[in-house]
Amino acid sequence: MSVAKIIEVNASSKTSMEDAVKHGLSKASESVKNIKGAWVNEIKVVTDDKGNVAEWRVNLRITFVVD
Repeated sequence: MSVAKIIEVNASSKTSMEDAVKHGLSKASESVKNIKGAWVNEIKVVTDDKGNVAEWRVNLRITFVVD
């Protein structure tokens, strides 16, 4: 039997939503082991004055197994 824990992480990228997710998972994996998956809980964008996307922001719920 295993026990899983969920943490919440915010990440951003000027490139894409996918890049923001990858960045969040990569940074979390530096201190959290046994990551099994993530749920994109929320997506936001920051826009410039012309309405173009300047930055993608995601809120992730990351699941990992506790040793």
